[in-house]
Amino acid sequence: MEDVLSEAEARAAVADPDMKPARQLLRLAPNPGGDPEDSLSDIAYEKGRWFLSFLEHRYGRDIFDPFLRSWFDQHAFQSATTDEFMAFLHANLLPKKPGAVTEAELHAWVDEPGIPTVAIETQSERFVAVDAARADWLAGRKTAKDIDSRHWSTQEWSRFLDNLPDTLSVEQLTELDDASHLTGTPNGEIAMRWYPLTVRSGYLAARPEIARFVGVVGRRKLIMPIYSALVKTRDGLTFAQQVFARAKPGYHPITTASVQALLDAAKPKS
Repeated sequence: MEDVLSEAEARAAVADPDMKPARQLLRLAPNPGGDPEDSLSDIAYEKGRWFLSFLEHRYGRDIFDPFLRSWFDQHAFQSATTDEFMAFLHANLLPKKPGAVTEAELHAWVDEPGIPTVAIETQSERFVAVDAARADWLAGRKTAKDIDSRHWSTQEWSRFLDNLPDTLSVEQLTELDDASHLTGTPNGEIAMRWYPLTVRSGYLAARPEIARFVGVVGRRKLIMPIYSALVKTRDGLTFAQQVFARAKPGYHPITTASVQALLDAAKPKS
């Protein structure tokens, strides 16, 4: 479970580098009295999905599916709070199979950081194959062209890229790029992982496509990791400032403010 927790923390921090520390965001229930903007991360999606899978496993599809259908039917097109969901859970699911889930387990899922020890471990055969391919390539047992990634999904490519070393050699990135044509990808999820890796590794061949990508894509989640990598060096900061100046007229004001704050914080102190 520790690997999963570390990955979740890293993704939250990378997706939104000006957030509060990632450990505070690993609770499903938002911090009382906190700013909702501080809760923007994939924790609700990843940990929330895991929580629902846990409930489904404990109660069975014949009980859990009608419960979930009822929740959606009664709350369609509405906002809902954590307290409202938990009250609905206590009234409509827990009595169907008393003792299937304890209050301590619910508390661990909703109010505590991290992944509870009762979480169901899962393993994907396709992810296992991706991990094996990555390991073989990094160890030199397989070339990038030998990796059969032609039909990889976005999730498989994300898995491959997320678990590469923080930096690689230009030669390695050139080999991988020549084999899989990652530079210029139209897939934002792949781009937000590939381009920061190229920046950290000094793979300048990707620079023109980085400029194009951040110039036409304004989604904060997809471009902030790229800007965050660029501002780590003086040359990268200059490049980031240039592409931002051209791109910001097309950005949402929240995205514009986030990138501007990042650039301002990275400026050398006079």
